[in-house]
Amino acid sequence: MWFANFFINGSTTMVLPFISLYIGTFGDYSDQYIQQWSGWTFAVTFVVAFFVSPIWGRIGDKIGRKKILLFCAFGMAISIFLMGYVTSVWQLFVLRLFMGIFTGFVSISQAFISTQTPKEIAGRVLGTLQTGSITGTLVGPLLGGVLVDSLGYSTTFRWTSISIFICAALVLFTKEYRLEVKAGTKTNYSSKEVISHIVHNPVLLTVLLISMLVQIAHFSVQPILSLYVGELHGPENLGLFAGIAFSVAGVGNLFMSRKWGEIGDAHGHIKVLLALLFIAGIAYIPGAFVTSFWQLVIVRFTLGIAIGGIIPVRIAFIRQEAPIAMQGEVLGYSTSLRFLGNVIGPIMGGMIAGFYGISAVFISTSALLIIAGLFLYASLHRHPEVIKDY
Repeated sequence: MWFANFFINGSTTMVLPFISLYIGTFGDYSDQYIQQWSGWTFAVTFVVAFFVSPIWGRIGDKIGRKKILLFCAFGMAISIFLMGYVTSVWQLFVLRLFMGIFTGFVSISQAFISTQTPKEIAGRVLGTLQTGSITGTLVGPLLGGVLVDSLGYSTTFRWTSISIFICAALVLFTKEYRLEVKAGTKTNYSSKEVISHIVHNPVLLTVLLISMLVQIAHFSVQPILSLYVGELHGPENLGLFAGIAFSVAGVGNLFMSRKWGEIGDAHGHIKVLLALLFIAGIAYIPGAFVTSFWQLVIVRFTLGIAIGGIIPVRIAFIRQEAPIAMQGEVLGYSTSLRFLGNVIGPIMGGMIAGFYGISAVFISTSALLIIAGLFLYASLHRHPEVIKDY
């Protein structure tokens, strides 16, 4: 599953950095038009994924997640392959919409591993799995940038789809099993019971909502980052340098993801999550004021160090708070909220960039991360027993 996550993230991030540049090849459009359509095209995938994620989580609890992982991998591969042949913004938009049905491989794989991992080492294991995603995210934009500059957009899309087919082959040889549960433990929950469990656990509900806020903040920058790189660096080898700007956050992720998971296992996942939200929010503020490409690289690297720990400690906390028999569906709701953030973030980032400039997007991103930290702090202040339990 580590290698499957590597291929999926490497493949999808091969094309994400230059979606805005790809749109620019369809016609003579203004920067504002490209920025706004980059946001909509980027976001539409997650609009669909928002609705289907809880469904996949519930089905996974019933029949196992391996079949869903295979379905997603093949669907993504076909969608991305066809993107290499589009000739208009609308065609790309429709294919990105269709791809949303199959998006969520990484989130499903996290549930796949989480439900097979003892609570005591969940943070470390999920942090290790996260390094597979991060390594793919690190390699993907760089490789995508090189392919775009040397072979063009269509060839890059075709190579991306081939990589995802390889991922599907890896999943085919993965064995799924379940942890043994104590006698008398409930093994089946209705959706109503799952929702009731979430609503009556305020800190768990807060963590799920924070999943959305973090994604809004993180993805508001993604669609227009290559345009920002163009302003700072210029048009020469723009695909490569945009790839570097995307990838460097992955380097910071890679250095600290497993370590944050271990710290969460030892000292409490919720405490680490709270600290990381404030660190990430403060670290991203300088991005609004950089005057060179390499300053942006340093800011992105620092953000990566903090963001790298948020995913594993958040999922590990959910693993602690939800019974095994409902974890797939709970994580499905978490994924759904994350995808909602993926929808709002690019649209918000595109609109803010279009009206106030790209620097304003970094300021709004920092503000949202800090607000998420304050939101979690307030919830823990009302329910201090959650911290005492760890």
